[in-house]
This record gives sequence, C-alpha cells and structure tokens, in this order.
Amino acid sequence: MDSILLQSEITEVATAVNDTWILTVSFLIFFMHAGFAMLESGQVRSKNVANQLTKNLLTWSVGVVVFFVIGVGVANVAAGNAFSAGAPFLDTGGSFGQYIGWFYGAVFAMTAATIVSGAVAGRARLRAYVGYTFLLAAVIYPVTLAMTWTGQGTEAGGIVQVITGDFLGLNGGDGVVFADFAGGMIVHGLGGIAGLTAAWILGPRMDKYDSDGSVNVVPGHSMTFAVLGTLMLAFGWYGFNVGTASGINIADSGITANTEVLGQVVMTTTLAMAMGAIGAGLVSLVQNQKVDTLYVANGLLAGLVGITAIPNTTTWWGAIVVGLVTGAQLPIVFDFVQKTFKIDDVCAVFPVHGSAGVIGTLMFPFVAADLGPSIGTAFIGQFVGVLMITLWTVTSTALIWAAFKAVGWARVTEDHEREGLDISEHGVETYPEFGDANVATDGGVETHDLRTDGGEGSGIEMITAIIRPDKLGEVKQSLAEAEAPSLTVTNVSGRGSQPAKKGQWRGEEYTVDLHQKVKIECVVADIPTEDVVEAIADAANTGEPGDGKIFVMPIEDALQIRTGKRGTEAV
Repeated sequence: MDSILLQSEITEVATAVNDTWILTVSFLIFFMHAGFAMLESGQVRSKNVANQLTKNLLTWSVGVVVFFVIGVGVANVAAGNAFSAGAPFLDTGGSFGQYIGWFYGAVFAMTAATIVSGAVAGRARLRAYVGYTFLLAAVIYPVTLAMTWTGQGTEAGGIVQVITGDFLGLNGGDGVVFADFAGGMIVHGLGGIAGLTAAWILGPRMDKYDSDGSVNVVPGHSMTFAVLGTLMLAFGWYGFNVGTASGINIADSGITANTEVLGQVVMTTTLAMAMGAIGAGLVSLVQNQKVDTLYVANGLLAGLVGITAIPNTTTWWGAIVVGLVTGAQLPIVFDFVQKTFKIDDVCAVFPVHGSAGVIGTLMFPFVAADLGPSIGTAFIGQFVGVLMITLWTVTSTALIWAAFKAVGWARVTEDHEREGLDISEHGVETYPEFGDANVATDGGVETHDLRTDGGEGSGIEMITAIIRPDKLGEVKQSLAEAEAPSLTVTNVSGRGSQPAKKGQWRGEEYTVDLHQKVKIECVVADIPTEDVVEAIADAANTGEPGDGKIFVMPIEDALQIRTGKRGTEAV
C-alpha cells in the first residue's frame, strides 16, 4: 500500500515538473514574436514599420484563437482521429491539462504563420495577410501536422518528438521514415516556402526592378532593430530545440531525465547557430569584400533553422557542417531568388527559413551519430517528407493568394504603397517627427519678445536657407536674437556640393545622393537682410561639406490675409 502511494506521488511530481517545463519553454517560444517584430520592422522602410508590427500582433491574436477552435481539430481529423478528441474547446470533462499541450502546439503553429509576414512586407493588404493567417492556422499547418507529428505518431521520451512509422514500406516497418525533432521543416520550412509563394503571387514592390529587370536596392530603416531582433529570436530558439529535448520519464526502474539528449541538443543548437553566422559572413566577404552585418544576422538564424530538425541526432562536427552550409547558402539563394526568379522576398524569409529548413532536414542521414537505417533509406524518407510539405504548402498558399489577387484584396494601391502602409492601412506614423514634411521638433526657441518683421523699410526680401536638420534649433535661436523670428520650415532632400554616400544592404551597394536637409524661408522688411543672413550662417556652420546655402531674393509685394495690409506692413 505504501509503495503504491509513493509511486502515485512520484508520478504526480514528474507530471508537474514536465508541465512546468513545457509551459516555460512555450513562453520562450512565444517571446520569439518580439524578435520577429524587431527583425522584420528593421528590414522594412520607415513608412511601413507600424504595418509590420501590426501584422505580428495580429498573427498571434488571430492565429492562436483559430488554432484553438479549428486547427487542432482539423489536424486530428486529417490524421484519422475524431474531431472532438483534438478540439480543446469541446472538452467538457473538466480536464485542463490538455490545454498545456495545446498551448505548446500553438506557439509552434504561430511561428510558422508569422514568418510569412516578412516576405510580403511593404505591399500586402492587411485584410489579405490576416485572411491568410486564418487559413494557415485553420488548415495549412494542421494538415502538415497530420502528415507528420500527429499522423505518424511519436516516440516520446518526456516531450521528445521523433516521427516514426513506415508509410513507404522502406525499412521493414521499423525505421524512422521522416525525422523532424523540433520543426526545422514542419514549422520553419513551411513558413519560408509559404512566404516565397505569397511574395511570388503578390509581385515585387514598386521600384524594386527597373524596366530592364535589374534590381534596385531598397534598404530597411534600422539595422539596430534587425540585429536585436535576431538575438531575441536566438534566445527563444532554445525553447524550440532544447525545450523539446527535456522531460522526466517514469518507469519500473524509477525516474529518469533526458539529460543526454538535453546536452546534445544544446550543444548542436549553439554550434550550428554560430557557424551559420560565420558561413554567411564568409560568403558575403567573398562576394563583396565586406562582411555584411545583415547577412551575418540572417545567417545566424539560418544555422538555427538548419539544425532544428535534427539537433538530437547530430554529431558535434555535424552541427558545425549544418550551420556552415545553411549559413553559406543564404546570400547565394537570396541573390538567386531576387535576380533570377524576380521574387521580392523583403526579409529573406526563404533563404533563412525555407531553403535552410530543407537543407538541414535532408542532411539528417549524413551527420547523425547513430542512424539506424541505411543512409539511402533515411535520405529517401527525409526527401519524401520535405516534398510532401513543400507541395502542400505551395499549392494551398498559391491558391489562397491568387484568390485574394483576383478579387483585389491582395495588394494596396500604388498611391498607398508610395505613401506607406502605416498611413494607408493604419492612419499612423511610426516616426511622426521625421515622417511629416511639415513637422520640425527641435526644442523651440528660448525668447520672450517675438514680433513680426514688418515696418517702415522700403523693400521686402526673401531669405531661403538650406541647412542641416540638426542645426535648426540653433538657427531659430539665432534668428530670434537678430529680431527676425518669423520663418517657415520644410523638411526637404536634395544635392549640391556634398558628396554622395555609399551604402550596402545584404551585400548590394547603393548610392545616396539626395541628402536630408531643412529649408528655412524668412521674409524681412525692416531688419537688415545682411544681419539675418549672418545669423543663419553663424548658427548653421560646422565647417564641413553639406552645411548648406543661403539665397536672397526680392519680393515684389505681400498681402496679410486677415487685415488686408500690403507691402512691408503685411510682413
């Protein structure tokens, strides 16, 4: 009797520990959405940042509800199980433990969904993206689950998931046919391939390609966001891989923990991550004689994607090879996609998630520590699994986006795309102090005696100055001290004697010869023009090219609208 009670207590402890572990790693995976939001918003133009952030928020909010109400049930029905057995919301027995498993599956599903947003950035209608997210969470990802994790069953050691079965009859009914430990192909490969397909149907952004087909570089607005988002994703990725590896088992011999698998997965994940960054950096160095920062960041993620299907079986040297190969392929595949296929994959989701997921999954038999079946048998199983997921994802995604395109839902208008999706889709500006041509925030002017410049002078003159934006505050103060505080300010861009700047975005060099400036217009009548010119020149001068120019022009007449006064009295 005592031994039965003790065994019951041990089982309850093990269950509690396992449930707590699953929830903890699920929270880590959920935090990856913050990384995706920063990474993607950093790679888009400033006028589309709020749209990208909104899509990330709605991916989770819409997708997780749909996966709860529809997706889990569809996965089980497609796998030949009863709908009620797989639909958490239909549970009436008061058992809430199943919701932990549902939440664990949901964070994987939503990772696949959010990947797509980066590929269609800058031109997709919000309604189209949300509609696709709904269908991905309800059907596309659940059917993939039915073909793999749900349909083929699992050999579970705690929460270890290795797909087994022999649906091809290749290995006598006993061998591993398709192995994907934590979603390298099922989650990331699916997301990357779906993103590429959606971007293909949607078409490139305006001005991405010239009439002769040559590629124009469209840099993102923040390398800082992109790199910080990458590191957030890498942190959450330990929830993906290492989280899937650990658990406590109860057997007749007592309690055991998956410490060996846990150690192997953390090692292979970390090595592949590091080598992905190195591989992408080396290729960019060969291509452009420079180590491209964004390629290094994207390569780090590609290395993580590559190892995600196989971190529990790969040797240490295998992890290095997988990371190096999946990182190195990234610049090559990205160039091939945009230059040969003319597909505008804004955030490089296909080379980061799609091709890296495929390559890592297919490398399984060549880097495994203890393979079991023959290399040929294992490779065919991996290949068929990759092929099935690819065909299903491309077909379903293409049909959905083609339908949206046919009814005019897929893409914003040219005017809205030119203006930016932040304004057209959301009515907001992420950076209002920089985006609006009529806004200048420079701290104001410390003066208590502002007055108009009109008086008894004989003439009116317009002083126009083009200056550095950061000098606006000093110029305003200097004009106030010269008793000529009235001015009009416009944010402009142009070129003069200041040399052009060279930039690089994913290894492609581009030139910026239109520099951001501020135009100040000041009309004076009774204040000596030369005093005003000197006030502006003294305040705006840095001694470097690009300080700007000042122009003086006569004004024939002026009219004050409110009073009807003309000439100098109107100034």
